[in-house]
Amino acid sequence: MIEITLPDGAVKKVPQGTTPMEVAKSISEGLARNVISAKFNDTVVETVTPLTQDGTLTLYTWNNDEGKKAFWHSSSHVLAQALEELYPGIKLTIGPAIENGFYYDVDFGEHTISEKDFPTIEKMALEIARGKHDYKMRSVSKADALSYYKGQNNEYKLELIENLEDGTISFCDHSTFTDLCRGGHIPNTGIIKAIKILSVAGAYWRGDENNKQLTRVYGISFPKQKELTEYLQLLEEAKKRDHRKLGKELGLFTFSQKVGQGLPLWLPKGAALRERLEQFLKKAQKKAGYEMVVTPHIGQKELYVTSGHYAKYGEDSFQPINTPKEDEEFLLKPMNCPHHCEIYNSSPFSYKDLPIRYAEFGTVYRYEQSGELHGLTRVRGFTQDDAHIFCTPDQLNDEFKNVIDLSLYVLNSLGFENFTAQVSVRDLDKPEKYIGEPENWEKAEQAIINAAEEKGLNFVIEAGEAAFYGPKLDFMVKDALGRQWQLGTIQVDYNLPERFELTYKGSDNELHRPIMIHRAPFGSMERFVALLLEHTGGNFPLWLIPDQAIVLPVSEKHEKYAEKVLNSLENHEIRALIDNRNETVGKKIREAELKKIPYMLIVGEQEEGSETISVRRHGGEDFGSISINEFSDLVATEINSTLKSF
Repeated sequence: MIEITLPDGAVKKVPQGTTPMEVAKSISEGLARNVISAKFNDTVVETVTPLTQDGTLTLYTWNNDEGKKAFWHSSSHVLAQALEELYPGIKLTIGPAIENGFYYDVDFGEHTISEKDFPTIEKMALEIARGKHDYKMRSVSKADALSYYKGQNNEYKLELIENLEDGTISFCDHSTFTDLCRGGHIPNTGIIKAIKILSVAGAYWRGDENNKQLTRVYGISFPKQKELTEYLQLLEEAKKRDHRKLGKELGLFTFSQKVGQGLPLWLPKGAALRERLEQFLKKAQKKAGYEMVVTPHIGQKELYVTSGHYAKYGEDSFQPINTPKEDEEFLLKPMNCPHHCEIYNSSPFSYKDLPIRYAEFGTVYRYEQSGELHGLTRVRGFTQDDAHIFCTPDQLNDEFKNVIDLSLYVLNSLGFENFTAQVSVRDLDKPEKYIGEPENWEKAEQAIINAAEEKGLNFVIEAGEAAFYGPKLDFMVKDALGRQWQLGTIQVDYNLPERFELTYKGSDNELHRPIMIHRAPFGSMERFVALLLEHTGGNFPLWLIPDQAIVLPVSEKHEKYAEKVLNSLENHEIRALIDNRNETVGKKIREAELKKIPYMLIVGEQEEGSETISVRRHGGEDFGSISINEFSDLVATEINSTLKSF
């Protein structure tokens, strides 16, 4: 007998050789029907893998991320089989699960594939799935594995096998198909009820542009057709909400090849929106005791060597700027924190002066690869709402909790209410990724966990997600489409104070190192605006949107009254404009709807006579004719319901 420990701590004694599926059946038949994957002692196993020793077993269903991963990886095998049957002679390479779905990289040789072929591939894949073929793992010697793929003339699989050790190689079989695979499958293909090919793209073998370019076939699958239908509807909605599309339609930002890739140009409406976001945060920061600072866009290379950024990001930075002075090099600023350390170093501080809180909307630059650039979410120049707090060990807990409060205020004010907190810590198996002493890392990680617990945050701990200089707390936000984004981060850093030899005089008259907290509730202005656009679909909160109202005169003879209404709105600090084109009111309303303007104020004979405005809300709600004072109260009430004081 062996002892199997379940996630809830329950222990089951079962005969040696019992499978995860048999354990599931011993719990309940309902669970067994839904189990599609398992993990035993931190290793992903098949549901039919015999368990031969004591250990911890986790059973996964479609509702678990690990279950989806197994489902999608298994589906990539089905896709690969369908492609082999439809396109004889192709060479398969790798086919992993990804965040949503899976892909398979294929050398199609003389064959070509396009969108018109997708329905045929999907039909073939579904026919294979309906066969309810079991996934069967088997160990293979290195010699046999090499022999198999030499027979297929597949140099890609041969290269993969050459890097593997004898005794660690396995094949997965289902139906008439065999693939080199480490495992992690659902019980059989019949669980796959819906498959969709999403796109094809070029991909270099092993991501190296010196290698042959393959065809990457992206797909997704589900255990129910209904779920695929819902997913495709979500994709269509995502296309409508694409920040690149909305940013252009709303006149917020643009890009220019002459200026350079990944360098956004903010148009007047976008610049005004950014300014409102900045002022919103600056007002809250001032109440929280921050002082604004300004630092240059460049710094001497030595500054970033000292901070450690050059060693970590040097290859991803723009090339050094050489000056007329021999051996003098500057870099475009990749981070604001080294500059803030030097500001702190410019004055002596005692423990009575701390905490010191420096804030800056500082623009930084990183040379992202052109293939990774994406609208505002991945750019080469971006502005961070950076702040750095220098505090004593006794102040760390309160300061960290205060930053949590500020971050929550920002998220709630902008409608991001569905989120979890992620405590990002070191990967203990890869110490070379980090700088600093282990004891400082332990203190920093524990400080973040304590603060998260005391604030009652719903948080998870993720190993390997820390910054190279310290652990952090990230806010993982779900948008209106259910997609998860990292928005806002708080980091505890013992290392930069060491590297920059920062000090303060303690009550014992000795010099001590301050602890540094990095924080950025927005993260970057560019990425934040992009995510806010997609989350709201361009329907920004009323306090933030560039144009809160548009005045629509019924005809030319009502334009003077429209001007009077506009002046009155401006006196009430309501941002508005007039559409006095020679068009019908109906057309003006339709176009105002497309521009996401919250309120349409129609003025004609009746409104002018009674000195009122006829108010229509974006989306169609009609408020009838009201006075401008009443409209001002309506706007103020809506703003106050979302924008609270910090």
